[in-house]
Order: sequence, then C-alpha cells, then structure tokens
Amino acid sequence: MAKPSKIILMTGGGLVGLLLLGAAALLLFVDVNTYKPRLERAASAALGMEVAIGGRLGLRFSPGLVVTLRELHLRQGGAEIVTAEEASLGIALLPLLQREVRVRSITVRHPRITLERNRTGQFNFTSAAAVQRKRPALELARLALKGATLVYADGLSGTELEARDCDLELHHLRLAAGGGGGPLQSVSFTAKLACKSFGDADLSATALGLAAAAKTGVIELQPVAMTLFGARGTGRLHADFTGESPHYSLDYQLPQFPIGEFFQTLGTAPVASGTMDFTAQLSLHGKSRQELRRSLAGEISLRGRNIILKNRDLDAELDRFESSQSFNLVDVGAFFIAGPLGVLVTKGYNFASLLTGAGGSSEIRTLVSDWQVEQGVAQARDAALATGEHRLALQGGLDFASERFVDLTVAMIDAKGCALVEQRITGSFQQPVVEKPNFFATLTGPAMQLIRQGLSLFPGGECEVFYSGSVAPPP
Repeated sequence: MAKPSKIILMTGGGLVGLLLLGAAALLLFVDVNTYKPRLERAASAALGMEVAIGGRLGLRFSPGLVVTLRELHLRQGGAEIVTAEEASLGIALLPLLQREVRVRSITVRHPRITLERNRTGQFNFTSAAAVQRKRPALELARLALKGATLVYADGLSGTELEARDCDLELHHLRLAAGGGGGPLQSVSFTAKLACKSFGDADLSATALGLAAAAKTGVIELQPVAMTLFGARGTGRLHADFTGESPHYSLDYQLPQFPIGEFFQTLGTAPVASGTMDFTAQLSLHGKSRQELRRSLAGEISLRGRNIILKNRDLDAELDRFESSQSFNLVDVGAFFIAGPLGVLVTKGYNFASLLTGAGGSSEIRTLVSDWQVEQGVAQARDAALATGEHRLALQGGLDFASERFVDLTVAMIDAKGCALVEQRITGSFQQPVVEKPNFFATLTGPAMQLIRQGLSLFPGGECEVFYSGSVAPPP
C-alpha cells in the first residue's frame, strides 16, 4: 500500500476511534438530562410550538448516537397536537466534530397526532408568528411512526377522520426553505403507511395500506388498498398543490363487495345478499369543502347480478302495485344509490328499513347504476334493475354540493322501456319529499300478463321511452 494511502487510512481510523471514545464518554460520564431544558427551548424555537419532555432523556450508541425522549408533548396555543410515549433521534457522529447536531432519523412510538382545521381554515399547528417567520430548510433521511393514532378534525365540514394502529416509514424527506405558507408546494419524500382501521363515525375501513411519493408540490398515493364492506378495494390518489387551488384526481375499484355488509354500516340488519362491483373515477379542486363539492366531476358505477332481496317479494308487490297503499317505487330505488353514494343519501331517507317486508324474497337478476358527475351533480346515465318478471329504471340526479335530489324518478317500465307508473323524490337529502305514484296505464291482472309477454299497454304501441339502457327486460 502506498504511504499516502496508509496515512489517509490511519487518519480515518483514528477519527472513528475518537468518535467511539467520545460516544463512550458521553454514555458513561454525561447526564444528558441536564440538557433537557435547553433541548426543549431549541426544539420549541425550531418548530414554532411548545415542546415538553415529561420523562427522562436517554443516550445510547447503536450505531451512531441515539437520544431517546420519553413522554413527548407538542402543543400550540395550549392545544395538544402530538403526544408520544417515546421518540428516538439518530444523530450523525462526524458533524459533532464541528459542533453541529445533524439528526439523521426519528422514530416515534405510540404517538397520537391530532390535526384540526377551524372554521376560518387555519390549522392548529400554525400560528400568526409562524406564518410570518421564514421556514428553515429541512432534510431527514428517515421518519418512522410505530403504533400511531392519527386524527383529523375539520371545523368547516364537521367531519372527523381517525386512523388507528398505524405504522409509517418515510424516507428522503426534504422541505425547502420559505415562508410559513404552502409547505406542500416544496416538500418531497417517499413513504409507506399501514393502518389497522381508518374512517369516521359513518364509514370505516380496515387494513389500510398505501405507498406515497411527493415532489415539488405533487403527491401521488399509489397503490391505496383497504378493506371496505368486507371486500378489498384498490385505487390511486393524485394531489397537485402547485396552483392557486389544490387539484385532486381519484380512481377506485371495490370489486365483489357483499351488499349485506353495506347495509350493516347503516346500522340495520342485512336486507339483501349477493355481491356488487363499485368503480369511481373522479376529479375535484378547491380549498373549501363547498368548492370541492361543486367541482366534482367524473364517473361512478355500481353493478351486480343475482342479488337476493330478503323479506320482500317484489314481483308479487309490483303485480298488485295499483291497489297497494304501502309500497313505494322509491324504496326499491335505494338499490340505484346504494354503495358509497348511499351513505350520503340514506342519512335522511331510511331506505334500508323501508326495504324490509312481510315475507318472501326476490331475485334481482341484473342491476346497473352508472352515473355521470359534472359540477357536483351526479346524473343517472344508465340505472335500472330487472327481477324475474319486471323492470324498474331511474332518471334524475343527486346534487352533492346542495345536498338535494334533482328530479329523481323511479319508474316501472314495459318491454319497450315505456313508463307504466313513476314516482319522484325531491327536496334535500335530510328532508326528502316522496310524491304519490303517477300511473300511465291501468295495472290490472290482464295488463300485467301483457307486460310479461312483452306487449305494450299504450294505444298504437307508441309512448315516450323512459329507459333505453343496458338492462334487458325479463325473458
């Protein structure tokens, strides 16, 4: 080996040895708890929040220097934002020679992180002083959360989401220096997240898993997988924060979910069995909840075959529909807006309880529910179901921005798609108005027999076609 190479090698080895001796001396002779007040002040100044360490500090060498903080609290304006049983900071050794503390990694165990946005749109982790202060650049090789609980409460919408028992692995975190606003526009990282449960008071998913990548204001979540209504769904979420308003696009597929599991989420016993397929391709933009709703656009589809409706014989009830005073076509229309759409709508109109009957059962051979969404309004594009003897179809829309039904009409149709009787539902999702049925033909026994034979009840066989979609009439 050449002499210069030997000198370099010996010098490097000596530096490593000195670092090891220094680390050993720290472990043996230094009580790091004497530095706790100084550490709390430095962290508070750096984060713009109150940082308190309730437990003792620990120091170990594994490899590099690791400082352990127990009973960690981060507060803003007296409100608790982060609590954690323990946090470990991995500190690089070489920069210590120049009296520089460089944190390489952070591992937080059993944290509870609460993010809140008030009615003015301000988050609980920001303050007026933080907004005015220039944000320092940040680089972190690794951030890990173990057994975390993540809570997000939105004062504008009144919703609260909670994810439990989460593990996060985040790498190559970089945040460019800048003002207090818009950190999402300058952050980059890669991450993987897994949570045992995720949802709100109305809807909960389990086994959430996702991979994320962020760069220059664009965040991509792909794949996103979760178990919802007893089935495994997958999708992707693209978020762009580079413009004046954030833009989002979502693709999601939930194949073969048991419809009985869906009704259980509404707090009722399953009134139907069978599986359905749900897909959605949506885009939206805006800062507020209302802006997001009004910008909603895309497609939503719900389809199924051979669904068994329990405790209700639809064919028998439709045969005697004209004389019945207890049957609403709108009840059956619940199937057109079931699935994730139905969670929003059925809060005001209890479809699930109305679908329970006195006995018997029905087989829905085919169900198609395709919707086109524009400017926050979902319009039925192809929505119908076929039993063994009858067809029902739906027209109209759902205005999610205003939370209202838009001339939503359910009709019993003949083989040509002409409406024999129809019924409308209007008003708000919270206070819907179900109108009386409107009969276009007399539904006597002989008339129903003609319908089963595929014959028209209208003079000359002409009528205004109500439905011309993909659901074929019963054979």
